Amino acid sequence: MIIFHGSNTIVQNPQIIVNGYYKDFGYGFYCTEIEKQAKRWALTKRKKHIVNKYVYKPDKSLNICRFTNMSDEWLDFVVNCRSGIEHDYDIVEGPMADDTIWDYIEDYTAGAISKEAFWVLVKFKYPTHQIAFCTEKAITTLNFEGSYEL
Repeated sequence: MIIFHGSNTIVQNPQIIVNGYYKDFGYGFYCTEIEKQAKRWALTKRKKHIVNKYVYKPDKSLNICRFTNMSDEWLDFVVNCRSGIEHDYDIVEGPMADDTIWDYIEDYTAGAISKEAFWVLVKFKYPTHQIAFCTEKAITTLNFEGSYEL
């Protein structure tokens, strides 16, 4: 499988990023199978805008959590991870909570909207994908294939 990572630098040797704020699937090295999405990620960076390309070779011995779509289980998992609750997965894959969706998640967790209202609001968002490599063992499934600047 070919996957992409948007950055401001060439990343030949991916590392798990622990930067003090929590992402959808916790700490990790985040990629996507959607090249256009990786370009959007790269364009949010200062200075250079680089898309890195990897070959991902799945390893069945890894503990993998896969969400095929936004679901109640996905929502609960993202809320937990964004709250700093850690998990034991090597890799987590599924839809991404972009800034707009995250605003809805915050409204939901604060009790400002119901779960049903959350699903109505996110229904018309464009498809997204992310795969978080959360352990060093998971990182070894990636082989750098190259990069290009936008």
